[in-house]
Amino acid sequence: MIIGIPKEIKNNESRVALTASGVFELKQYNHHLLVEQGAGKGSGISDAEYESAGAEIVTNPDDIWAQAEMIVKVKEPIDHELRLARSGQIIFTYFHFASSIVLTEAMIGRGAVCIAYETVEKSDRSLPLLTPMSEVAGRMAVQQGARYLEKPVKGRGVLLGGVPGVPPGRVLILGAGIVGVQAAKMASGLGAHVTILDINTDRLRYVNDILPSHVVTQYSSQYTIRKLVQTHDLIIGAVLIPGTKAPSLITRDMLKTMRSGTVIVDVAVDQGGCVETCVPTTHENPTYIIDDVLHYCVANMPGAVPFTSTLALTNSTLPYIIKIANKGWKAACADDGALIKGLNIVEGKVVHRGVADAFDLPLHDLAEVF
Repeated sequence: MIIGIPKEIKNNESRVALTASGVFELKQYNHHLLVEQGAGKGSGISDAEYESAGAEIVTNPDDIWAQAEMIVKVKEPIDHELRLARSGQIIFTYFHFASSIVLTEAMIGRGAVCIAYETVEKSDRSLPLLTPMSEVAGRMAVQQGARYLEKPVKGRGVLLGGVPGVPPGRVLILGAGIVGVQAAKMASGLGAHVTILDINTDRLRYVNDILPSHVVTQYSSQYTIRKLVQTHDLIIGAVLIPGTKAPSLITRDMLKTMRSGTVIVDVAVDQGGCVETCVPTTHENPTYIIDDVLHYCVANMPGAVPFTSTLALTNSTLPYIIKIANKGWKAACADDGALIKGLNIVEGKVVHRGVADAFDLPLHDLAEVF
């Protein structure tokens, strides 16, 4: 199979979809790899390394889209990429369709086979291709939140860990999934007082078992959220419903009850955000302020640490890339119960309920596309 690795064009996105090691592995199965010139530069991978591993370096990304039977990316196609996808072409990437009707309609119109990393789901309901980036984003949420709590950037002027004689900062985390737990680990490690909310009591028990005593668990409800946002310095949105738009747990009216300089980091922004006032931002312009509350809503947070993120992503995606390349998407999905759940849009048909529900689109049965 001809596999294309274009350079990411999203704002300050320095990750790349495949390492030189991944290229080498795919070459063992006699697949042909097209890598755009400079695609790995931001992640510390040179064109020479890719060539040494067996890839062909291509100068024009349009040539990659035109020739490749499968495109492997990190982020969803944007701008001119939306016009380059071809009917029947496999695109394997983070799509997050529920957050963008433009992307959804474009991929329906192009007739591509869209397999989304974020909805590949194992029988135990774990998300193997979302987990590594969720781990990065959860840890970064605290790192960025601590930074923006500083007064020069309009935060409250709070040091999360406090100092002797001064109480630590207070962190509220909405969601006890991968992002939430990683955020709680980081925040508690800094010495902050952490409250983590979820409606899944099993997850709350898990958090209670593995994290220190200054991480407090509470069952999530609108009443509880409204009460807690008034007293916390950093609020992290870590809610995920796979393939579906995130629910708005923090509404516009709640902002007026928060203290001036409170920081919100909405990691759920990829899926529409769990904060009503969430608007996707970029690494170049990451924040904005509403009612004296600072919002950090960067839609590709792990892209800021590509040395770590690219390796973590390839570790997880490569086995699935090999399956698709070796067997073709139909056989690979039929043989793998997790991968078949990654199918979102297939040759113009929406086959994932979350995408269909997000935009009131017809949902087609998988049997129609096999």
